[in-house]
Amino acid sequence: MGVSSTRNRLLQALPPAEREPLLAQFERVQVQKGEVLWSVGDPLEFVYFPEAGLSSNVAVMSEGRRIEVGCFGQEGMVSTASVLGADRAPHELIVQVGGPWLRIGTGAFREALGRSPILHGLLLRYAHTVMMTVSQTAMSNGAYSVEERLARWILMAHDRLEGDELSLTHDFLSIMLATQRSTVTLAIQALEGYGAIQARRALIIVRDRGMLCDLAGNSYGPAEAEYERLIGPFRGTAAASSG
Repeated sequence: MGVSSTRNRLLQALPPAEREPLLAQFERVQVQKGEVLWSVGDPLEFVYFPEAGLSSNVAVMSEGRRIEVGCFGQEGMVSTASVLGADRAPHELIVQVGGPWLRIGTGAFREALGRSPILHGLLLRYAHTVMMTVSQTAMSNGAYSVEERLARWILMAHDRLEGDELSLTHDFLSIMLATQRSTVTLAIQALEGYGAIQARRALIIVRDRGMLCDLAGNSYGPAEAEYERLIGPFRGTAAASSG
């Protein structure tokens, strides 16, 4: 129990005097691709801070349809509901790419929030950026083509994962984009035609990030810029180096 350092960029934004005693209360766990950490309405027993990988908050409709409403990597935490005082999960949490995560019991987390105005303020600013991302997703789903939305989502995954090879299946992407698998396949082929990506089985390779940004247009960028303004560096090494 307890860790001494972390790759989570949200926790790294804390001053050392705030971060070190908090890390002593965490344990490091390994989450696996495809794992569902909680479903809608489940009690929030833990708060997680990913150090690698990618996960998605997925809204589940009454007829069983699923649509992603937020994704998280080492820049963030799950679940922000705990920061805002909720005790049950509003969405399903699915791990898309596994990796090490830090976790802390919800009770201990809330005690830490009460003791530290700096931590509380940081996580409220983070919750603000998450709400901006949800707003951008709603706008994208209503006003942008599937190709534009796919470009945005690949950029979001690229921000959070190491390297240019993204382990993403067409089935996962159909949930992320709230569309049929066949439509995702056509959109992937379109982005390949532009030279923005290369697709292989269960793998998307980013070839031209600048082209993806052009294709995504205004659907991508505002929430990420707000994170950098309020918290600190957002993108992973590969995404930052490729513009």
